[in-house]
Amino acid sequence: MKRWLAGLSAALVGTALLGSATAAEKYAGDRDNVPPEGFTALFNGKDINGWRALPHFDPRKIKEMKQEEADAMWAKNWEDAVKHWTVQEGDLVNDGFGTYLTTGKDYGSYEFMIDYKTVAKADSGIYLKATPQVQIWDFTKEGGKWNLGADKGSGGLWNNSAGAKGKDPLVLADKPFGEWNKFKIKQIGARTWVWLNDKLVVDDAVLDNFWDRKAPLFATGPIQLQTHGGEIRWRNIFIREIGAEEAAKTLSGSDEGFTSVFNGKDFTGWGGPVDQYDVVDGAVRCKKGKGGTIYFNETLSDFQVKLEIRIPEGGNNGLAIRYPGQGDTAYVGMCELQVLDNESPKYAKLDTRQYHGSAYGMAAAARGYHRPTGEWNYQEVTVKGSTIKVELNGSTILDTDLSKITEYMAKSPHPGKERTEGFFGFAGHGDAVEFRNIRIKKLK
Repeated sequence: MKRWLAGLSAALVGTALLGSATAAEKYAGDRDNVPPEGFTALFNGKDINGWRALPHFDPRKIKEMKQEEADAMWAKNWEDAVKHWTVQEGDLVNDGFGTYLTTGKDYGSYEFMIDYKTVAKADSGIYLKATPQVQIWDFTKEGGKWNLGADKGSGGLWNNSAGAKGKDPLVLADKPFGEWNKFKIKQIGARTWVWLNDKLVVDDAVLDNFWDRKAPLFATGPIQLQTHGGEIRWRNIFIREIGAEEAAKTLSGSDEGFTSVFNGKDFTGWGGPVDQYDVVDGAVRCKKGKGGTIYFNETLSDFQVKLEIRIPEGGNNGLAIRYPGQGDTAYVGMCELQVLDNESPKYAKLDTRQYHGSAYGMAAAARGYHRPTGEWNYQEVTVKGSTIKVELNGSTILDTDLSKITEYMAKSPHPGKERTEGFFGFAGHGDAVEFRNIRIKKLK
């Protein structure tokens, strides 16, 4: 009898072990850290090679450091990281403390995927371009942070300004503790989309520059996994960089209300010295050595324009805003928005109000948001009353009210800046700058 019971016990144990192994194998298959097609794995399931470590730290300060100082900082951070980050059965595990694991590469436009599992009362997040953050926390009342918005769930851009789009997630999408959650994050410039467990929780929101809210988010930066006092596990960490064409298509979004103002074949509907320009592969291109201001022959007041711009090495052009049809639009129009190869050595010593996106001679745009010379850039311009906003590749580089400007480059007056209507066009300056996919929406 005992022998039979022993045999039955062994059989049951064997069956149990077989069942456990099968479940474990299935579970392991869910976290094999093998990237989908087009993605690259940032974590190999074995170690943390290829990563760096950085705490909550202003990345601008790193750029100000001497090389030896920066090297020492990175080394010290890594010594701390290996005390708190381990790999357990294919999971990347943090004990809740220490520096944040940080990608070894900076990213600009990308799609990022990651799974996480955490514990009650946890508070963590994902820094994008070294900037806080896509929020992760305990969404239950017992977590004690409903006063901070935890009741709305994870996935929001929690460090955005109060009331800003994206600060709170659109829906509560967290799974119960003990279950794996999965994020998909897309970021182009500062524009950010977040899906949590396949539910859209942030839809095309601008991530604030936490380090300087008056400046746009950095053009590139690392992704960081935050530590914040509670154990958290990560797996399936994948990234796919997004190219210029896909980025432009995403940023352009819906064309509802917009009208294409260039047919891609000829200059029907345009005025000015159109003989100084060519149509090449569906794009307007200024002839080298030629120029002058051409314009869409319809008077506009408040409007928004979407277009793509390609600037050759050393290229110079401009967008004519509320242009009267003759004269130098930089002065007689509301303004000329500069189109320029900012990185060209010949422009190294310009006035700050002369670089790309600037209201020429009046208001300086932020620099560093161009794609490499020769690539297409996506740009949006919004003109309302005396205000003008310029977004380049998903980052707002100018947002100004021209009526408040009283100081001008070279003390040259701009009598046209108070204009309330005029034409939109291109102010050529002898370089083969190109424009395509030009669409305009009247705002009044």
